[in-house]
Amino acid sequence: MLIPLKPGELQRLIPAVATGNQFRASLGTPQQVLQRLMIAAIGGVITFLIYNQAQLGSRWGPVWLVISVVFFLYVLWGPIVEAGQRNATLRRYPAAALFEGEVGDVTTRERVEGRHEQADSRGQLELVENRRTWVLLELEDEDGYLGRLAFPMEKRHQSIRRGTVIRCLVLSDRKDFSRIGSFSDAWMPGLRMWAGEYPFLLRPAFEELCQRRLSRRG
Repeated sequence: MLIPLKPGELQRLIPAVATGNQFRASLGTPQQVLQRLMIAAIGGVITFLIYNQAQLGSRWGPVWLVISVVFFLYVLWGPIVEAGQRNATLRRYPAAALFEGEVGDVTTRERVEGRHEQADSRGQLELVENRRTWVLLELEDEDGYLGRLAFPMEKRHQSIRRGTVIRCLVLSDRKDFSRIGSFSDAWMPGLRMWAGEYPFLLRPAFEELCQRRLSRRG
């Protein structure tokens, strides 16, 4: 079942500015956090030293000070900007609909998320792959197969079964949804569980929308 959203509802469900959940999701891996810390420290120190040299008799001194502060705060604003960009990828779609269907199939797949070299016990370099298990949910309704939702596996996801009722947003470039562009994260009311690669939705607002719009159809 696809229920087209009213004008403005998509923007209320997916904010332009990052929420707390979206900020945490955009922090990334410990390695990515470390990279941001290094960029912030190196960039901040270099620009602060330039500021110290430039402030004597230079009108550019305050500018370098601002740039230095911006670098030092990169650890904070970097994930905020990234989250805003990810939100924009769904907010830009001209057509959005509330989907209620069921899980047609549940499978898992190993994905390589990174590679690095490290020395083995003999001191020789070997290529090590960082693998992660992902869950693949086939979404379908009374009209048949709709698409696939993929997200990293967590222990709680083991309770997802075929036939589980699932709700999410469906995004498309076409008003008739003849071609699906993307899915949001999904809500499974029977399990009281959210699932998805990234928390696009304002979850209480989405649950309230589902209750309001789906009860009318019932």
